[in-house]
Parts: sequence; C-alpha cells; structure tokens
Amino acid sequence: MTPVVTERHPTRFREAEQRGRDISRPMLRLTRVGAEVDESFMERLRAALLERDELGADLAGAMRLPPGDPGRVTHRQVAAALRDAPHRADDLPPALRRFMDELVEVPEWVDWDRVERGAVAFRYLGRNANDVLLDLSLIGGYRFGGPADLLVLTEGLGGDNTLRRLAETQKWTHEVTRPGGMRPGAEGWRLTVHVRAMHALVNSRFEPRWDSGRWGLPVNQADQAGTLGLFDAAVILGCLALGVPLSRRQRDDLMHLWRYVGWLMGVAPDFLTDEEDVRHRMNYHILLSAGGQSQAGRDLARVTVDAQRMRAFGHGNALVERMHQRYERARALSMLTAFVGLSGMRDLGLPARLPWAPVLAIVGNTFRYRVLGALPGGRRRVEEWGARAQERVLASTFRDQPAQVGGLPEAHGDRRA
Repeated sequence: MTPVVTERHPTRFREAEQRGRDISRPMLRLTRVGAEVDESFMERLRAALLERDELGADLAGAMRLPPGDPGRVTHRQVAAALRDAPHRADDLPPALRRFMDELVEVPEWVDWDRVERGAVAFRYLGRNANDVLLDLSLIGGYRFGGPADLLVLTEGLGGDNTLRRLAETQKWTHEVTRPGGMRPGAEGWRLTVHVRAMHALVNSRFEPRWDSGRWGLPVNQADQAGTLGLFDAAVILGCLALGVPLSRRQRDDLMHLWRYVGWLMGVAPDFLTDEEDVRHRMNYHILLSAGGQSQAGRDLARVTVDAQRMRAFGHGNALVERMHQRYERARALSMLTAFVGLSGMRDLGLPARLPWAPVLAIVGNTFRYRVLGALPGGRRRVEEWGARAQERVLASTFRDQPAQVGGLPEAHGDRRA
C-alpha cells in the first residue's frame, strides 16, 4: 500500500492515547493480552491512516473519468463484471480487468474446508453474533471519531437510512456465512467485492473535503483493519462473554473465514491474520490509536438504538408488534451497557440500563448449547437453530422489502450509465 504524502501524521493519535488505554483495560482482562505497547506497530498504524486500497483507488479513478474516455468504467460495467464472475469478458476496461483478475484468483493460503467450517461456526452462534455486531462492534465503535463522521457525511446512517443500512450490513454478513458463499462468483463473494468498490468510490469522492490531517484518509488501512477485527475476534470474544462455548477449532476457522473476507476487502496483508491472539493484540493497539468521541458518533448511536423500534416482527396484533419493538430497543440498551460500561454509555450519550439482557442470554445459551447441544444430534440442531435465528433478525430489519444490498455511490454525484 502506498502512503499518501503529507506533512505530518494525523493528530488523532495524540487525542486518543490515554482514553484508548482506559477503554482497552476490559478487553485486556478478557483476552489475557499483555498491556505492553509495541511502538513499532503503533508507528505502522500511524502510517496506515494515510494508506488506501490502491487497487480499488485505480478502479474508482477510472469510474470518475469523463464520458468518452477509453479508460472509463461505468456502474453498469462493474455490476455486469460482478454478475458474470468468475468469468471475465474480453472487453473489460483496463482498470476493471485488473480489479477482477486479482480478486477472482484465490490466494494459496485459503483453505476452503476451513472457510466452510468457519461459516458453519458463525451460523452456530445464532442471534448472539448479531447482538455482538450491533451492540459491541457497531454502536460501541461510535465512541471513536473518524469512521462515524464519515458515515454522517456520506449519509450512510441516519434518518430513514438507518434501518436500511443496518439491514444491508446484515445481508452481507448473512451471505458471507452461507454454504459456499465465499467461492468466487457466489453471493457472499460478490457483495464483498461490491463493498470494496464502494469504499474506493467513497474515498475518491470525499477525500478532497475530508480532514485527513486529523482523521487520516476517509477509508484508510488502519480503520479497515479495525473494522475487520470487529467481525472476527470481537465476535468471538463477545459470544464467549454471552456464554456460547466455542472450541479452538471453531475459533480458528472463524478467523480464517474473515481473513479471506479481509483480503477481498483490500485490507493490507500485514493486517490479515487467522490467529486470534494476534488479532486481539492488533485490536488493542487500534483502540490506543482511535480518534476521540465526536457528536457524529453520539448521533449515530442514538438513531441506531432507536431504529430497533422500526423493525417488523410480523405480529398480527398491532399492540403486540409495538411491544416487541419497544422490547428490542430496551434489550439493545441493556446489552450495550454490559459491553461498553457506564462510562461508554456516557460517551455515547445513551441511558444506561441494568444488564438483564446479557443475563437472559447467558442463561438461554447455557441451556441451549451445554444441555440440548450435548444430546445426540444436538450439535446439528443448534447449528440449524442458529441459522434460523439469524434469518429472523435479517427479515425483521428489511421489513417488507426484499433483502438486498444497495448500489454503488455515484462517482460524480449524478447517475451515469
């Protein structure tokens, strides 16, 4: 990855150090990761704030070329290339050809048996994975400035978009963890590559007006590594805290699955790992480098929690439906309080709640996984239950709309082929 030349590193490192150490202490206790700071890795993160996905940037640059330019790539061509993968048409523009050629070729280190077992392990987690991703990874991540401010700037979350964007992320996660979903050309693979192109366009469009001197590039390698860590090691950690027993093999396979996802997303190779302890160490240092709380994060936390009252659960009785919606909002606040603590809730500007939701989850998980799961055929039934639970969460966020992921953002702010 080629760093962008600037006069100084982004200032967010200086803003974050003590606060990051405070936030990291609970994670250190849970992971048993030592608190020693690797200054060389901190320097790597500083540089990564000014690094972009160059392959994606090449594609985004071609999409911003004027009509008639022989190198121009259109939205329609990108959509067709993803739809046709792994086959590649002979007449692809050069930038799109390079993009597709690299991503269709699977790295030698990918073990498809482990990828498939990792997908099974994710489905085995059931709703617990959704709880961790929503409360710990997403809303908990709004304590840090930069990515949250970018979401507001791009209108990626907020207002009527909130539930739709949450649903799109869940749809992506759902497809990534379906059987065969990450084979080149499969839906999980296609959506992952789609997201990579979207990130590249966001970088290209918003970099000129973004405060890179404070936050780094809009979509930078340090934040990409942090996001990946929220989907692999953080999910494992959160589900263990909720009482879900995970074997060493399941944890290793989950890490391997998300390593391949990260590679497809354009995360720098030195931020990719399928070793859980290594990821915990990375996440610890990323917390130390995270930007300070911003108003954007507080606003997004509020609307994301409130969006739980917009989900559709399919009750025929309107009163029961409203009660279920209110319950889900209260449940999210309770779960979030347990994950981020009282100080985290103050940072987010949200009301703290008693941790009744994680207590209920732990009791239910103990019975489901350790009692029912220990019976003959119990493991298979638990995996099937988990998959159905995730499908119900997905259906409730899409309401009456078909489950799909939105299109690429505009390269010029208007629609062109």
